Amino acid sequence: MKENLHIAAIQAHLAWENPAENRNYFDRKISELDHKVDLIVLPEMFATGFSMSPQGRADKGEMLGWMKTKALETGAALAGSLMIEEDGNYYNRFYFVTPEGNVTSYDKRHTFTLAGEDKVYNRGKEKVIVNYKGWNLLLQICYDLRFPAFARNLEDYDALIYVANWPKKRVFAWDTLLKARAIENMSYCIGVNRVGLDGNGYEYNGYSGIYDSLGATLAFAEAKEQTIYATLSKEHLEETRNQLNFLADRDHFSIDL
Repeated sequence: MKENLHIAAIQAHLAWENPAENRNYFDRKISELDHKVDLIVLPEMFATGFSMSPQGRADKGEMLGWMKTKALETGAALAGSLMIEEDGNYYNRFYFVTPEGNVTSYDKRHTFTLAGEDKVYNRGKEKVIVNYKGWNLLLQICYDLRFPAFARNLEDYDALIYVANWPKKRVFAWDTLLKARAIENMSYCIGVNRVGLDGNGYEYNGYSGIYDSLGATLAFAEAKEQTIYATLSKEHLEETRNQLNFLADRDHFSIDL
């Protein structure tokens, strides 16, 4: 187990539906990291932006291969979501790739009906927690943030990771709910958004953040391209949980997936 987990979150301006340009962009951003980290988190659909046109653009392994290469080169895990085609179906799939080449995936459970995501992408059917360096990390994507029951910490995970394309017009909800998920689950919470305009003219202003188990801000990005860093402490997490013990009083339930 690693006592401290060092995080880099890259808040990016994504090129619309252009995986090659975005791959080159993140090559540069990763090469510019000025901290040695254990985990690098990228936004939702980091290769294309939040597109409802996966035909001919969905990843068939190229970007996943790139993630494996970067993880090996940097010695850090890479996390982020891609549009994926599999057996004739499309998914908004969160990949968590370790330096050893191990891949854990989570398909977005709550597809964003307001944008018609539910008409294009199949939704996920399971809650996914990955163990990395002794840390249990819950993988979540954007709209999942609005559904606390799905993220409820029944498994004693250590941190939530949300990757997103969350627009400026609703960023107050993003900012508030990230802190709420941290507080109610007594867990670290990492939220990585994008900035800039997408191909549909929607504006994104980032506000990526990393919060501790009491909702205190460890790192926060303003409305610009920015990489933020934070260190998660297992000792601090355990001390806080043991002192307050709020999770002992949680309700236990199951969700029909």
